[in-house]
Amino acid sequence: MLLLKMSKNVSNTGFTLLEVMIAVALIAIALTILLGSQAQSVSFANSAKFETMAALLAQSKMSEIVMQETTALSGDSGDFGEDYPGYAWETTVSDIAIEGVENISDYLKQIDLKLTWGVFTYNLRLYHYVAESN
Repeated sequence: MLLLKMSKNVSNTGFTLLEVMIAVALIAIALTILLGSQAQSVSFANSAKFETMAALLAQSKMSEIVMQETTALSGDSGDFGEDYPGYAWETTVSDIAIEGVENISDYLKQIDLKLTWGVFTYNLRLYHYVAESN
């Protein structure tokens, strides 16, 4: 009789194998989601860094191009040196033709600037009016 009473007082306080497996699966799912969002966050940060820096560098390079003599406007390419490693630029200058307007290409130029950094690309187009030089 004493043995029966003792066996009734003993309770199961541990976890079953099924409970442990479910807990491990939930932790694995949560960690996978967290690591995925971390990778996406890094990607967004790189993209934002490029967009911000590219806009400033493109504006600076376009200002340099516009300040050139009209006869010196031509396609070119290069990089931004050691200050901005990995950033490269390429320009093309085109004449504009408008039907019914004669000699417009003497006064209006299309300047396209392509800025790259790794897999990222930033494009900028400017229509530049060149005043007559007297």
